[in-house]
Amino acid sequence: MSPPALNPANALLLDNQLCFALYSTSLAMSKVYKPLLDELGITYPQYLVMLVLWEGDDLTVSEIGARLSLDSGTLTPLLKRLASTGLVHRLRDTEDERRVLVQLSAAGRRLRQKAGDIPHCVLAATQCSVPELVSLTRQLQQLRQRLAA
Repeated sequence: MSPPALNPANALLLDNQLCFALYSTSLAMSKVYKPLLDELGITYPQYLVMLVLWEGDDLTVSEIGARLSLDSGTLTPLLKRLASTGLVHRLRDTEDERRVLVQLSAAGRRLRQKAGDIPHCVLAATQCSVPELVSLTRQLQQLRQRLAA
């Protein structure tokens, strides 16, 4: 069976655009996260970095960048700001000085406990069930993989 054809009359309607649905949803999610992250004193991109480090500490900038799909030009200023606030340490790798290692500080590890309620708050804001969010997340991950291929 072939996929349904796009109706040319509706193909350029804003509400029929996947990109706009993703973009506007991303903006709405950012509004949910902002007050929660303001309480922690970090931005959303910084939160993403912290999530990666809470999963596995002592990573290179390249490893963090690969996990978040960010290049070092974008990531380095983020990491410098996190270091200036005392949440991470940036160290040159003793085996290869071209590599920079990022480690959580004690304050960065404590921040994880303070951030513990964020997923529950986001779940409540979505008004979705856990299975619905798991399914939606998987679908978006699959879409991202397809687009990256």
